[in-house]
Amino acid sequence: MPRTSASALSVPRPAAAAGEVRTVPGGSAQGGGTARGGTGVALVASLLGFTVITIDVSAVNIALPAIRTSLSGGMAGLQWVVDAYTLMFAALMLSAGALADRAGARRAYAWGVAAFTLASLGCALAPGIGALVGARVAQGGAAAVVMPASLALIRQAYEDPRARARAIALWTVGGSVAMAAGPVLGGLLTDSAGWRAVFLLNLPVGAAILVLLARVPRSPRRPAALDLGGQLTAVLALAGLAFAVIEGGHLGWTSAPVLGAGALAVASAVAFRWVEGRHSQPMVPLGMLKDRRVAVPLAVGFSVNAAFYGGIFVLGLYYQQLRGMSGVEAGLMFIPMSAVVTATNLVSPRLAERIGRRPVIVAGQLVFAGAMLAMLPLALHTPVWLVLVLLLPLSTGGALVVPALTALLMDAVPKERAGTASGLLNSLRQTGGALAVALFGGLLSGPGGAFSVSGMHVGLIAVAALMVVTTGLSRVLLRRA
Repeated sequence: MPRTSASALSVPRPAAAAGEVRTVPGGSAQGGGTARGGTGVALVASLLGFTVITIDVSAVNIALPAIRTSLSGGMAGLQWVVDAYTLMFAALMLSAGALADRAGARRAYAWGVAAFTLASLGCALAPGIGALVGARVAQGGAAAVVMPASLALIRQAYEDPRARARAIALWTVGGSVAMAAGPVLGGLLTDSAGWRAVFLLNLPVGAAILVLLARVPRSPRRPAALDLGGQLTAVLALAGLAFAVIEGGHLGWTSAPVLGAGALAVASAVAFRWVEGRHSQPMVPLGMLKDRRVAVPLAVGFSVNAAFYGGIFVLGLYYQQLRGMSGVEAGLMFIPMSAVVTATNLVSPRLAERIGRRPVIVAGQLVFAGAMLAMLPLALHTPVWLVLVLLLPLSTGGALVVPALTALLMDAVPKERAGTASGLLNSLRQTGGALAVALFGGLLSGPGGAFSVSGMHVGLIAVAALMVVTTGLSRVLLRRA
């Protein structure tokens, strides 16, 4: 699930004169009490947007078998339905914060919500798998704007630090609840009204957000450089890499399209580094990555999301394709796991305060590696109660790691780089999830499109090995840092 962090500073200021508009730290606009009058509305609007882009991630996973039947798409098509959204979200997240600053939080949020709503309509009306993937690309790009702008809108609305902290906590919990409700909601809608209803649900929510935004004070604009060269090369690198991984399992790793996509990914990555090294205000300051307290959390975030989203993708297909569960039944299977994730998220910060962040990060990754191995016994006739027990490590590993990881990263960078670091962490986490889906999709497709248990085993072992590697990096390099 997408997550972010924010820190806020407050300094005493004299009261504003009637009608005066002033900018407070973080870019919030206050004028004659106007902004404070819209705090509740701004919070509801922000929460709805964050909720709907989060639900769209988990609900669509449950709808994949129905999409495959309806649009006659193979496993590669299903991978693109998931990854088209995630990759655009990951790539554009790098510069979405600067866009929100330049346009103003309210305007950027409105643009993002409107684009997301229209793209959702495009998904619902898609006549084929290609059109659906194209609409998902637009959805992911819009979601990348919605996420940072929604948090900036809260920062603008709440001047008091304590009230702002409570609002951000509600915003974060809303995302957790949305991730938990997504599979159930996706199953209910798919079974009762068809998979298109999963996307149609976004239309009334988007309209409600836009109505609420009319009551939110206008946001100030701030100068912020847009790194278009870096953004373009980042998109090309991620798209090329995803194409190579997804299509390599279907077209062959030595096929011309796959080799071409791999070459594009490498060339774009080299170009990205060159552009960032010469831009006066790069979206990814390369010097920041030399700090172990930055580089290691980014690597861990990548592997954690690879394990979590890869596991969710596997389970959605395992429940429905191998065990023959309905969408509703498959969605209900995720409820215990989601509840444990939410509870662990609340415990993790306290545990990190007591024993330290590094031990929590290391332990959480070991639990996650164990979670991948614990899923190896899953088979056609595995008792449901045993399936739920085996999934407990998957519920706790990432929830332990991410809060401590985010706090460590925020402490490692100057406050003026907090937004950049947060965007980079979220981008790499989404990329890890997208590539895991690409990997598992190629491995899960057996003869005739059947679910491949042996392919599932290979993918789970590969992700577990990745977790062991980043665990070692965390244990050694974070101790030295």
